Order: sequence, then structure tokens, then C-alpha cells
Amino acid sequence: MLATATFDKHLQAMRAIAREVAAPHAADVDTRARFPSETVAALREAGLLSAGVPRELGGAGLSMRELARLCAALAQGCGSSAMVYTMHLTQVASIARHLDEGGYFAGYLSQLSRSQWLLASMTSEVGTWGDTRSSVCALQHNGTRFRLEKDATTGSYCEQAHGILVTCRRDADATSHDQQLVLVRNTDCTLSQTTTWDTLGMRGTVSHGYRLRAEGSLEQVLPAAYVDIASQTMVPYTHILWSALWWGIAADAHAKAGAYVRGQARKTPGQTPPTALRLAELSARLQTAQMHWDGMATAYEQASRDELSGMGWRLRFNHLKTAMSDTAPRLVHEALQIVGMLGYRNDSPYSLGRQYRDALSGALMINNERINASSASMLLVYKDA
Repeated sequence: MLATATFDKHLQAMRAIAREVAAPHAADVDTRARFPSETVAALREAGLLSAGVPRELGGAGLSMRELARLCAALAQGCGSSAMVYTMHLTQVASIARHLDEGGYFAGYLSQLSRSQWLLASMTSEVGTWGDTRSSVCALQHNGTRFRLEKDATTGSYCEQAHGILVTCRRDADATSHDQQLVLVRNTDCTLSQTTTWDTLGMRGTVSHGYRLRAEGSLEQVLPAAYVDIASQTMVPYTHILWSALWWGIAADAHAKAGAYVRGQARKTPGQTPPTALRLAELSARLQTAQMHWDGMATAYEQASRDELSGMGWRLRFNHLKTAMSDTAPRLVHEALQIVGMLGYRNDSPYSLGRQYRDALSGALMINNERINASSASMLLVYKDA
């Protein structure tokens, strides 16, 4: 009962933020490619940045399915704001599910809950060609301290975050795939911007390239190997929450199409406009897409960690990501076909340009071609039990 009441409160707060804060600022965030500071401030004020922190550490302890619904709700106001939120939730989960009880990270999450800190990540790197499961940089040990330098191709909202989870090799002698995850606080590091973020969509994530230099205590290194964190938490959270986000963008487009069709119906009382049929078809496809990510979220909660590390689950997450990232822009395109020129115009209340551009990012974020190539290799040897 507590979890349900807590979730209902958080969902109502998120819907209000999406409607009253994120949506009114979305156009400016997109036009200026700026961080959605108003939305994040509202999330902080509502305590939503600790929604995924376990209750014993001061958070709401929401489930994967509940977190996904929060992301979908926020995406209906602003895709960039929702992307920042999904990335943050993924980093929180990577800590919460792989910490040593009573140690440094438990204390950090407790403080995050009290202060509503924002977390970012830095997993890309120059020289790895988009492969987040390998690193060039290595952790340099100095007694109980570490030093780290990383040249990242992208680092979303790193300058606005309190902490950044950074992938690196375990030490200078480790292979590129022997990785660990390090929490670098904003007071531990310097960030030198190397590239700019002037993109078609998701402009508010301000995902510049950075050269990071950091020092800190070795207790800021998560004890689990990154390969386990990635397979059991980071990849599942990323693909499920991103899928909910992309669905939320499509749902926003559907809502605009619905408003347009109802406006047409009011002009001809007693007659069903031709666009209503296309709206019904779009609504059915939107519902089917929701069932995909919602079902995966529920299944994830019931799976063991050993199962999540297996090839079968890796394929399921791959399929979810590619399917949803392909489906979302198609749904927005269908909404655009219903609304017509008013959806194509940027100065129209039915404008769908930002939603279309944001939705197109999905197939490129962890490129679908790379994911399909990985799935193809696994399917050569995998036999579904």
C-alpha cells in the first residue's frame, strides 16, 4: 500500500511538472540547446530525483515499471527533460543495485535523497568507436586515492550534475574490457569541453564532448565489475526507460493529433471527420507500443541477476530498444499526417517538429545497426529454452 500511495503521489507531481513547467519551456530549451534547468529544479523540489533510491536510504524505492511511467509522463512535456531524467535514474540504479551495504555509496545515496543531487554518466570515449563495453583510460592508484583522465566523445549535462559515473579500465595493466565504474563528484574533477552539441533533436541534454581529469578516494569505485553492472542494471534501465520516454514523445504527438481531430469534429456536428479513423489506428498502435515497454519492465522486476546476465535477456533488451526507437518516429509521423500542414509549421499549436526530431534520436543513441549486429551474432548460437 505504501509503494502504491508513494507512486501515485510521484506520478501526479510528475504530470503537473510536465504540463506546467517542462512543456512551457520545451521550445526555448530546444531552440537554444540549453539545459532544462526549470524542469530539473521542479523535479528537485518535488523529491523526484530520489524516486529510484531505496526507501531505507531515504528515497521512494519505486519499481522499474513505476519509474518508466514517470519518464513517459515527463516526455509528454519535453523530450530533453525526460532524457536527462532517465539518464539520472539509470545512474542511481547502477549505484543502488551494486553497492556494499553500509559503505560509502549507501551514505552517498542517503545524501542524494536529502539534497536531491543530479547524476550524469560518461561511458563514451575517443578511440572505442562507440563501444561502451571497452575503455582506453585507466584508473591510476595512489595508496587510497585515484587519478583518472578520460577523453569522452559525449557527456550529457555533466556541468550541471553533482556527480558523474565514469567507466575506465581497472588499472593500467587491465584489458580494454576489464572495466570499473567510478563516481566522480563535481568537486573532484575539471571538465574541458572539446566538442559542441548542435544537433537535430534532444538538444537540451547538452551532450558536449569533454576531457575529464579527476582525483578522489578509492571508496568511490563501485565494487562490482562494470560488465555485471551493465548487464544487470545499466543496459536494462537504459533500454526500458528510454523506450518509455520515446513512447511518451509519441503520446504527446497523439494528443496533439487528437485535439486537432476534435476541433474538426466541432466544425461539422453529427459527422465523423475522415481523420478520426486514422486517429483510431494511431491510438491502437500507441497502446501496443506501451504494452511492449511496460511488459518488459514487469518481467525485469521478476528476473534474477543471473538470468539478466544471460544471452536470452540481452537479446530481449536489444529487441526492445531497436523496436521502440524505430516505432516512436513512425507514430509521430502518423500524427503529422493527421494534422497536416499545421503539424509541419513551427508557429502552430499543433506543431510536431520538435517531437519528430527528438524521436529520431532513438535509433542513433547506441546505434541500432550496432545492436542488430550484436543480436545477429548471438542468434547464431542461442537456442531459446
